[in-house]
Amino acid sequence: MKSQVKKRKPAPRRLPQAVVDEIFARFAAANPEPKGELQSVNPFTFLVAVVLSAQATDESVNKATAPLFAKISTPQEMLALGEDKLRDAIRTIGLYRTKAKNVIALCRRLVKEHSGEVPRDRAALEALPGVGRKTANVVLNHVFGEATIAVDTHIFRLGNRLNLAPGKTPGEVEQGLLKIVPEDKKRHAHHWLILHGRYVCKARRPECWRCLIADLCPFTPKSASPV
Repeated sequence: MKSQVKKRKPAPRRLPQAVVDEIFARFAAANPEPKGELQSVNPFTFLVAVVLSAQATDESVNKATAPLFAKISTPQEMLALGEDKLRDAIRTIGLYRTKAKNVIALCRRLVKEHSGEVPRDRAALEALPGVGRKTANVVLNHVFGEATIAVDTHIFRLGNRLNLAPGKTPGEVEQGLLKIVPEDKKRHAHHWLILHGRYVCKARRPECWRCLIADLCPFTPKSASPV
């Protein structure tokens, strides 16, 4: 009896570089200066907002942080507020107990090791409680203007759906994107992809009929307008 050998699926073909260049050229023409949707008043409050946004929507975070950031804008003030009151302030955000604990610990580290300032160094950022690679990438990009790409659920989906940077992990997708996104587009690529995935190339039913790159996208079948 012959042993059955399981055939491996062929690896997805990446889009040609000329197509990738055109995709990002269109994103840039449509939205030259894309902005994230998390609200903040300074680098510290932005860092806190990103930490709070893990497994939560930007909208839910903004609702909780608007009154909080009206009173608290430094790690010293957050420490004075204390974990209990912070927990109450962010109660509507998922995993709020753990996040409150991490934010307070993060503030202690900022005061002790960085004079209360948000560090620009990746290793220093990732050493902060509640901060992983994705959060560090978002902060480095938004606060310091570095050409980083933070792979969230939207970017992971687009990397694979569009064959821009197929990968089984966020890390693989990130490295793939860094290789193919045009150098002059890398700073804004993170926001273009997130906004496109959030509002157009949605998980369950992508709105292909209004997509500015539909003719370049290999995804099939394309969804038709509901009208």
